[in-house]
Amino acid sequence: MPVLRKPRPAARFEDLPTDRTLVMGILNVTPDSFSDGGQHATADTAVAAGLRMFYAGADIIDVGGESTRPGAAEVSADEEQARVLPVVQALVKAGALVSIDTTRAATAAAALEAGAALINDVSGLSMEPEMAELAARTKVPYILTHRRGNASTMDSLTDYGNVADDVAAELAGVRDKLYAAGVAPEQIIVDPGLGFSKNDGQNWELLQNLDVLQAMGHKVLVGASRKRFLGTLLTVAGKAATPQERDAATAAVTAISAFRGAWAVRVHDVGASLDAVKVAARMAPPAPGAGSGNS
Repeated sequence: MPVLRKPRPAARFEDLPTDRTLVMGILNVTPDSFSDGGQHATADTAVAAGLRMFYAGADIIDVGGESTRPGAAEVSADEEQARVLPVVQALVKAGALVSIDTTRAATAAAALEAGAALINDVSGLSMEPEMAELAARTKVPYILTHRRGNASTMDSLTDYGNVADDVAAELAGVRDKLYAAGVAPEQIIVDPGLGFSKNDGQNWELLQNLDVLQAMGHKVLVGASRKRFLGTLLTVAGKAATPQERDAATAAVTAISAFRGAWAVRVHDVGASLDAVKVAARMAPPAPGAGSGNS
């Protein structure tokens, strides 16, 4: 008789490591991602890429079906779900903890039904009311990202007084909507939205002032991976580094963010950032609860 194997237990948010900054792998199931040129545009290639991240040590795989780069074209909810749901299901079945990267409540709900355990919403100030209601009803962790405008307008909306203070204040305004819908403080993870409605200097200033976001009392997620401001920093002979040439700089940002207490980093190159967070943890072993704010 064949040997019957017990099903793999579902990955749980509560079981994530607490002794170091977490590493979230970015999986874009899109034909127009700025960072990977649509290499994972089919379910099969996306699942394979996600499994590579999982086996490389990613704590969370963040699956998205719509590009959020400046100027990106919008896709329908049906198309977005057709892209992401088979990938979410396959990765969850393999034992990965999956977050859904979407601005649509309907897509988030479908992904949670397929096994996703977190919602990563980059809509910022334009959050759908239904998204807050979904987070309240399901009680899953909710990543609240700062962004002004949308993919078409965000680059023109970079007027701040003090960028760290302004971002924290605007995030707090959206947080109030989440609270009003019944979302608990401990569900909320804040992301400063590097590259979203910020210029290069403002991105660096936010990284230098993560403590302002941590003072909000929530976990902080940093998503700097391969972003344009890193390419500008690495300009040689007038030519900015390509996205694929920014991984070493991304790992440096990971190490610094981890050293400063970020709860997680969201990256393309999982292995390098996992090494970086381990080094940061060894250099400054976190006290109990470090990197998780007051929640």
